[in-house]
Amino acid sequence: MSASSLLPRARLLRALLHVGLACFTLAMLYPLLWMIASSFKPEQVIFTDFSLWPAEAGVRAYAEGWSGLRVSFARFFLNSATVAILAVVGNVLACSLAAFAFARLEFRLKKFWFGLMLGTLMLPYHVTLIPQYVLFLKLGWIDSFLPLVVPKFLAVDAFFIFLMVQFFRSLPRELDEAAMMDGCGPWGVYRRIVLPLSRPVLATAAIFSFIWTWDDFFGPLIYLNDIELYTAPLALRSFVDSSGRTEWGPLFAMSTLSLVPVFLVFLFFQKLIIRGIAMSGLKG
Repeated sequence: MSASSLLPRARLLRALLHVGLACFTLAMLYPLLWMIASSFKPEQVIFTDFSLWPAEAGVRAYAEGWSGLRVSFARFFLNSATVAILAVVGNVLACSLAAFAFARLEFRLKKFWFGLMLGTLMLPYHVTLIPQYVLFLKLGWIDSFLPLVVPKFLAVDAFFIFLMVQFFRSLPRELDEAAMMDGCGPWGVYRRIVLPLSRPVLATAAIFSFIWTWDDFFGPLIYLNDIELYTAPLALRSFVDSSGRTEWGPLFAMSTLSLVPVFLVFLFFQKLIIRGIAMSGLKG
């Protein structure tokens, strides 16, 4: 078979592949797109009209959802932003310090402690849930943001430590030696050499911290009781009444708004995510 006859077949296969991928992508995105479309539909037709283009559109659900609970939804967004930003700051500072110690300093039982830290990655969150709750209860931190924020400043996310350790190890040690010859100690090396060169991995940790914290439902559900302190994911549950009645329109409307910060963060910083993971040494 000649090369000229193979060329149309290859183009046909490529076109079929693209069509298949487009259909698969649409099938994966359909629930999300349907939720967004349903937020503009009258509530009585949400589960009877499965089209992505509502025949009768309106923003009434957004107005009802924004002020439909006892507290304005702006308060819930502010709570989520507060917890997420503090979690980002805590993770970046604490995890980078721990990673710097494992990657650049020498101390006794270093490999043992590093292996123990990696072992915590295999522990399900539910294993430590009860001891943590008892501890925070005795400290009087229940019904506050402290259980959600303070652990982030104690380097509890082993994944970010591991990610940063791999990146820090890729930096030439000659830079440390040159800095020490100029009078820098470990803190100076960390602040003046390592951090400025580690912006990709720090940005990756910050972005993932923000997304995971913003989307977290289980933590706020356990520790927050006052509706004034609810985060956005926890407030969305309030649209589901205990008697079984659910306000689907406002629920879908506020769910759509809750996705906006995560979508914008991913949209503007996706290159940093890819660059940080690619340069972290996970590939080797």
